[in-house]
Amino acid sequence: MLAAPLIVKKREGFELNEDEIRFLINGFCDGSVADYQMSALAMAICLKGMNQTETAILTSAMLESGSRLPRREAERRQNGSDRPRVDKHSTGGLGDKVSLILAPLLAVCDVDVPMISGRGLGLTGGTLDKLEAIPGFRTDLSTEQSSAQLERIGAFIVSASEHIAPADRKLYALRDVTGTVESVALITASILSKKLAASLDALVMDVKVGAAAFMKTLDNARELAHSIVQVADRSGLPTTAILSDMDQPLGQSNGNANEVNESIAVLQGQGPQEVRELTVELCADLLIQAGVAKQDSAREMLNSKLDNGEAYERFEQMVAAQDGRMTHPLPVATPRCIESKTDGFVSSVNCLAIGEAVVAMGGGRRKMGDKIDPAVGVDVHVRIGQEVVKGQKLFTIFCDRYDSYSELRQPDQWIETTPTACGPRPLIIERITD
Repeated sequence: MLAAPLIVKKREGFELNEDEIRFLINGFCDGSVADYQMSALAMAICLKGMNQTETAILTSAMLESGSRLPRREAERRQNGSDRPRVDKHSTGGLGDKVSLILAPLLAVCDVDVPMISGRGLGLTGGTLDKLEAIPGFRTDLSTEQSSAQLERIGAFIVSASEHIAPADRKLYALRDVTGTVESVALITASILSKKLAASLDALVMDVKVGAAAFMKTLDNARELAHSIVQVADRSGLPTTAILSDMDQPLGQSNGNANEVNESIAVLQGQGPQEVRELTVELCADLLIQAGVAKQDSAREMLNSKLDNGEAYERFEQMVAAQDGRMTHPLPVATPRCIESKTDGFVSSVNCLAIGEAVVAMGGGRRKMGDKIDPAVGVDVHVRIGQEVVKGQKLFTIFCDRYDSYSELRQPDQWIETTPTACGPRPLIIERITD
């Protein structure tokens, strides 16, 4: 009976206090607060917002609805092997494969990476879907299995168990069907309730900005980044954020098996420079926050671990530990090359069209439960600002039934060119630390 008056208060612009927020979250989890009441509150938060104090309390309540990953700190200190625990979270974008590289790379730099990841929906590919392109790879490890792997290898990438922030799982399902996903307060609480459950010492956020990102404008991306950094700090989790460009795909490959292959190339000291650059910058922020390296040595250490093969070796160990059978390269569908019909300079890339084409071919989901085809995808061979000539390869489309999809018609129009030179877009737009 208490929930309805609380929602009225929120709509009138009054703050919710800690007892009220915890009452709602606990009641939602035990069934005493109905779905329609929580949906109304989510809508009120979406329309009116929450201040930082309210958001921090909501985050804490969602965190405490479940359990945390264990840490045997005392035992580690006794045997001298205590390692900081760090992680990264991305708001998602086309071709964002950084997690596959970041986790093993950090693991060879004396930190542990307990990464709880998700699946893709819409244009944003999921880390778990990419890894499951590797035959046999398991993402459903128990807490005991993942903890043992972290001790042994220093990294795991798994799906969230039903015991981690169950309030977030329930609330997100409501937000998805009630049009309340786009709320900075609710996004902040959703992300941080799960990251705090991992018992981290440091977190870095990769907030994407642009046409293929959830946050289309720089102002919106800044607002979200500041919210996450500030609420995380209040919750005792040191956090920084990098705003990175998503007006074009990250790297060349889009599609699950293709992205694994590109990740392996980067782990072997090759691959697209922009993927390596962003990964190294995110990792450096974590090493500095965790006190493992100073600013002038962090990047040098990370680049060395990529070039000398240590990071790739640790990736192989992580895959094997999670029952993956690694073959390289992973098989992909029949390729078809698309060439430029004009000369000019690339001025824009139609990320929406590329992403929709990958989803249509089965490389992504339109709704939860859709089956993924890991072999399909699109490689983008040019970047904004690059000069192209007629006949130059623009895209490679990997699909065994190319003519079956209307989304694959006129793919040469997925880029726009201009006759005059235009500059490249910066990959890293801004850093936010408070």
